[in-house]
Amino acid sequence: MLPESLLACSIAGDNLLPRFLRESDHLWLRALLDECARCTGRPQRELVERLRQPLASPAPEEKKRMAAHVLSRLWSPKSTAGSLARRVRAAVFLESAKGRAPPADVLAAVSGSLGLSPENLSRALFADLPGERPAEPPRRACSPGELALRVNLALAQGLLFRATSVRIEVVGNARALVRQAKLRGLLCAVATGPGDESVLEVSGPLALFRRTLLYGRALASLVPILVNCPRFELRAECVLRGRSRGLLLASGDPIFPAPEGRLHDSKLEERFAADFRRTAPDWDIVREPQAVASGASLLFPDFLLQHRLDPSRRWLLEIVGFWTPEYLARKLAGYRAARVANLILCIDERRSCAPGDLPAEARVVRFHRRIPTDDVLAVLEKGGTEDTRNDERRSDAQASI
Repeated sequence: MLPESLLACSIAGDNLLPRFLRESDHLWLRALLDECARCTGRPQRELVERLRQPLASPAPEEKKRMAAHVLSRLWSPKSTAGSLARRVRAAVFLESAKGRAPPADVLAAVSGSLGLSPENLSRALFADLPGERPAEPPRRACSPGELALRVNLALAQGLLFRATSVRIEVVGNARALVRQAKLRGLLCAVATGPGDESVLEVSGPLALFRRTLLYGRALASLVPILVNCPRFELRAECVLRGRSRGLLLASGDPIFPAPEGRLHDSKLEERFAADFRRTAPDWDIVREPQAVASGASLLFPDFLLQHRLDPSRRWLLEIVGFWTPEYLARKLAGYRAARVANLILCIDERRSCAPGDLPAEARVVRFHRRIPTDDVLAVLEKGGTEDTRNDERRSDAQASI
């Protein structure tokens, strides 16, 4: 993802036109990749500095700065640099403590004991500091074409990071997109379009009161999934340099896609399913049950919980990531319109995006990192209408009056 200062866009009226890298940019991208190869094993600061210098092949400055930003992250520092630096410093300090030998003699003695040349020893001495860590190429070689797609992806994600609202129309592979939105906890409503398309309405990070950084990253994760859809159109309102403008991304835009067949699994869901089967042997749990139609909208519960001896005791459970009280109220209204009475919402305590009280009619289980299955089972057995923790808070408040 790119910072605002690097987002290369043209302005056409009230619309943003991303300056995507094309095939015509591949020549200077190859020159940029060659500069990175020369810096392999050198300190990260040298790589950054070299990428700022002019290239043998002329390059548009705005596009070059975007590509350099992406490359400086692809050529990540070696993870082993820290342990080596600590070992070298310890040896140098111990050798220095033996007497008052000149620094050059100390380094010479240590380099012999560690089997490093004096030059490599000096380089490793502070190799764990930011900018001094040795640059390491990605495991898989990056071609100019792939680099262009990665830069375009970072540009699109950087623009969406500054969105107030997002509307996505997609035909084909919609389930994968909706699942990714749910797994990342986005504030998202799904509806059926007039044709075969599914329509996702997503709140943008700049529309929220808090958690905008984490939410923006979660929203950006939709872009590579979207590119794998046969046909899509994304429209967003983005605030760039203090002004709101429209953004359009559509099928055919040259953006790096997510790997085919990639599984976006949720460890949170897996742990809950395993914990629930162990805690509630009298209940069956079905993952990803059929979507619930609510008027023109679609609701996607995460689990169906059904009693083995009494199948009429059925509950839907949905895990909510980022949330506001208004978002929960709209979700509950959708389930009510679909005549779903038995619903449990599991909400992440860390991801509240706005102040306010929870809807009074909500059956809520709060969680932090792990969903408490005992609390879920208590709702199933009690069938109450309010969060038990809310009941405790109300009792404490009344006692203090």
